Amino acid sequence: MQAKRSADPIITRPGPSRRFCVAPMMDWTDRHYRYFARLVSRHALLYTEMVTSGAVLKGDRERLLGFDVAEHPLALQLGGSNASELAQCATIAEEYGYAEVNLNVGCPSDRVQNNLIGACLMAHPHLVAEAVAAMRDACSLPVTVKHRIGINGRDSYEQLGDFVETVHKAGCETFIVHARIAILEGLSPKENREIPPLRYEVVHQLKRDFPQLEIIINGGLVDIETIRTELELVDGTMVGREAYHNPYLLADVDRLLFGDDAPVLSRLDVLRAMRPYIARHLASGGQMHHVTRHMLGLFQGLPGARHFRRQLSSEIHRRQDPLGLFDELISEMSARLEQRDCPA
Repeated sequence: MQAKRSADPIITRPGPSRRFCVAPMMDWTDRHYRYFARLVSRHALLYTEMVTSGAVLKGDRERLLGFDVAEHPLALQLGGSNASELAQCATIAEEYGYAEVNLNVGCPSDRVQNNLIGACLMAHPHLVAEAVAAMRDACSLPVTVKHRIGINGRDSYEQLGDFVETVHKAGCETFIVHARIAILEGLSPKENREIPPLRYEVVHQLKRDFPQLEIIINGGLVDIETIRTELELVDGTMVGREAYHNPYLLADVDRLLFGDDAPVLSRLDVLRAMRPYIARHLASGGQMHHVTRHMLGLFQGLPGARHFRRQLSSEIHRRQDPLGLFDELISEMSARLEQRDCPA
């Protein structure tokens, strides 16, 4: 297939580093998870859950967009297709202090398709281009697009190249590419993350054909060594569920991917650092499990990991003093790890 190359010069981009990003995940990457993840990695670029343009304009804006300054660098992902509405949202995102605005062109859910949101927009590149142009005119933040390598019925490399070319001409310089197509009928969002095969080579080809663009690869990345290999071929990486279920993966990110040799908090130190945050959340009327549900995988692969998960997912709901249970867990996990590390 003939390569698609643009004559545009290579551009020096403003904004945060996207060398390692944590993907936007509905119901998971809320403000509590992001605060927790930031304790483990200083440099990972974090993304919000997708927020629709309608929700931003008509909903509880502080609940949807508010965040702790400690979460930076932080990007807002928007869902929508109305250029005017998305432009208003981009202005609001800048006012709130986000570092980037990202447009979702990858979600295959039936619910969002019905509102012309997500992966179905790959069939409408000019609509995406209009949205990107309007958002760029409305704010000074980087405007990026997260998309698939195709959708059923529109899954050739030529069509992918046309999509990227069209959206790039509207001013988008950064494309976050999930290396699977999306099947828009008959598969659930979960199945769309597993059944269509990963095709990293398509993303690599995209970088070769559009060298002036920033290409971030997403999909199936679960370990630092694979990520380092990918970074030889593309500009950045995005990790989703592995960063959620095994959050201490982020402990290697700063040193191995960003060259930052500053000390990393241990798992126990992360627990201790989360305690004041949890106490503040409880004092404001929140429930402890709103925060701790994101922390269940902190000790994955270590002694006591199952006990830790069970206590925070089940026992916590039966305790009158959930913060007391949290303190007990800090002591118990400290003892278990000390026992593991003691010589026989």
